[in-house]
Amino acid sequence: MGLVNDLADLASFDSLLSAEGQALLDDVRDITPDQELAVATRLRRDHPADLVSAAVAQARLRQRATAKFGEADARRMYFTANGVEQATRTSVATHRAQEFEALGVRSVADLCCGIGGDAIALARAGISVLAVDRDPLTCAVARANAAALGLSGLIEVREADVTEVDTEPYDAVFVDPARRGGRGRIFDPEAYSPPLSWAIGTALKVPRAALKIAPGIPHEAIPDAADAEWISDEGDVKEAVLWFGTEPGRMRATLLPGPRPLTGRGLPDPEVRPVGRYLYEPDGAVIRAHLVADVAEEVEGGLIDETIAYVTSDTLRATPYGTAYEITDQLHFNVKKLKALLREREVGILTVKKRGSAVDPEELRRKALPKRHGKASVTVFLTRVAGAPTMLLGHPVP
Repeated sequence: MGLVNDLADLASFDSLLSAEGQALLDDVRDITPDQELAVATRLRRDHPADLVSAAVAQARLRQRATAKFGEADARRMYFTANGVEQATRTSVATHRAQEFEALGVRSVADLCCGIGGDAIALARAGISVLAVDRDPLTCAVARANAAALGLSGLIEVREADVTEVDTEPYDAVFVDPARRGGRGRIFDPEAYSPPLSWAIGTALKVPRAALKIAPGIPHEAIPDAADAEWISDEGDVKEAVLWFGTEPGRMRATLLPGPRPLTGRGLPDPEVRPVGRYLYEPDGAVIRAHLVADVAEEVEGGLIDETIAYVTSDTLRATPYGTAYEITDQLHFNVKKLKALLREREVGILTVKKRGSAVDPEELRRKALPKRHGKASVTVFLTRVAGAPTMLLGHPVP
């Protein structure tokens, strides 16, 4: 992780760890955005302005972090703005820690540790962790988080350049390279900090390793020695992980909560079929892992188009790897026809999904939904069927 904070930030954070800072954090714990100005003005009468600002900012970050870390942990932990954005969600970090534990790993060098989200999950699995980052503030926050959660005995935080750390004493290495720069997300793995090639080289030097990467990584960029896993949480794809020291060449998707794992079997691409009674929308992790064929086989289905990851079937099969919809109508793309059909059926709730279409879902909803809304609901899929722009209408199967 790059140097994203300065010494003033570090001094401000250190002040929060003082008795006065802790008392202020308690005072501002539950303030809402509309209360911030009034509360800060009141507190500045008795406390340094910089300390009050730091406490209010930290309270705001803790509230944001609740979605990733849960309220119980987020209320005790410390964050930076970058740390909240880049930290691993607790459910995902816990899953990865359990994978390491199942592999018999007892010690991990966590390189590019950030604010310590993964280190915390590893320590809670009973694994000792060396957490490394080169940013002084980030290290201070990670160290404070380990202490706040009672994990200092298992987590050693070290401020250093990860490329200079000796990983030989550890059972495994975990690397979470920075994938954001001054202009936003970085898509070239060699532009990560540190580069993916360095991370792979480091992984090959230890018995076990896991490298966190962007889920959109091209499959051709995955080394033959890697075991690639795509992870989604509540249907939202979160990350991909390259495992080393496990099963080279394996492709798998893990759906959380669960976990619900799906391992590829090297099946050929499904055949294209006419749209049947049911449409299956595979989970995003399944799609990223190129395991749509495994889902199609499970539901005795095929594809609606050779380039579209929607599976169709006349068979209804419960599957944890996708959502099933019963299709009622198949129309060529035509907004006027859709609007007339929605009016006829008194539709008031319109869910728009798309795959292989350039149409903006919000614009379609605005144009197609009748002004006099009814109570019925429908889902419309904007897609291609055998190459033709198509609208499929249906409902989720209970």
